Amino acid sequence: MHRATPAALALTVASALTLTACGGSGGADVDADAEQTLTVWAMGTEGEKLAEVADGYEKSHPNITVKVTPVGWDVAHQKLVAAAAAGKLPDVMQMGGTYLGEFADMGVLEPVDTKTVKEGDFFPAAWEQASYDGETYGVPWYVDTRVLFYRTDLARKAGLTEPPATMDELLEAAQAYQDKAKTKWGLSVQPGGLDTVQSFYPFLYSAGGEIIDEDGKAAVNSPEAVKALETYGEFFAKGVSEKAVRPGYDVTKDFNTGDVPMFFGGPWIMSLLDENYPDVKGKWAVAPVPADKESVSMAGGSSLAVSADSEHKAAAREFISFLTDAKGQADWYERTRDLPANQQAWTSGDLATDPRLKVWRAQMETARTTPSQPRLTEITSKVDSAIESVTQGKSGAKAALDKAQAEIEGLVE
Repeated sequence: MHRATPAALALTVASALTLTACGGSGGADVDADAEQTLTVWAMGTEGEKLAEVADGYEKSHPNITVKVTPVGWDVAHQKLVAAAAAGKLPDVMQMGGTYLGEFADMGVLEPVDTKTVKEGDFFPAAWEQASYDGETYGVPWYVDTRVLFYRTDLARKAGLTEPPATMDELLEAAQAYQDKAKTKWGLSVQPGGLDTVQSFYPFLYSAGGEIIDEDGKAAVNSPEAVKALETYGEFFAKGVSEKAVRPGYDVTKDFNTGDVPMFFGGPWIMSLLDENYPDVKGKWAVAPVPADKESVSMAGGSSLAVSADSEHKAAAREFISFLTDAKGQADWYERTRDLPANQQAWTSGDLATDPRLKVWRAQMETARTTPSQPRLTEITSKVDSAIESVTQGKSGAKAALDKAQAEIEGLVE
């Protein structure tokens, strides 16, 4: 997920002061059966693929024209902030998990009617990510989590018969890959820089730690979080993880050569490996995040939200329902390989029968997300810095997280 620039964040704060009071002040809502045009913004690959789905929707809803605008993740936040400030948000917009709290706090998102959109249809973490301050502002569209990718052929050379089930076993496996299978590294995890926290989440959540607790207070220097960062840092201290990774690093290339035998990755990587590296087909597998207290990974993904000032709310809700019901989610998976947020979509086809996908489904059952906060991107950047100070040997875990705690306390709301 692209992180906000300081300038964009400053604009966000200024915008929030003026927008919170006027959210929901749009004109009269046009009836869903009336002839109208829906404007939709979607990001990255989703923006490119959604136009195809919209074409099909228009055929079954001839009164609706769906105008999809693809937006790059690198400019998405700035574009949304500018549109919110100008009162020109689209009718429907894709909301990344780190964005929703910020825009809900501005008052520019329409609350979801939870009488018609049922919480129980979706993974709990996906629903939580679409909610802010006790209200739901987005309908979960797709989910993302991280599991362990590992080379099975190199595991045999390393004397490993099963994937690591605990964090201690993960370190032992990384060392065995290096020592016995002669790999360059044992495990690829991010050492620092932008969004390092996403690499750290499986360690943090599995240890029972969190950045912000259920009461909305900073908790990043808890004993559990400190233990998680100590564990994370140990991979670098023992030389099984690389301390310096160049920008734009593609771990799949080193996974293909065998330089990196293990890494945590998202679902789209399965397709990348199948398409780009046929020589390793049948030589790799996925496994759940190794457990500390338990096996818990991060929950990511996106939801779909309606602008509070839209004059096409009824049509927007129907279009979102089409995209997020079980049938729509299963179709979206076939097009994009995005994991469905709607749990019923997992009951048929490859989603129900592919053994690899069962690992993802099970991981999503326990996946966690950091509670939505207006300044979440700033908050996680403080954790990024703490992690890097530990992986580079500049600080111990406790001192690094104490510093992050002090900084985050002034950012939570």
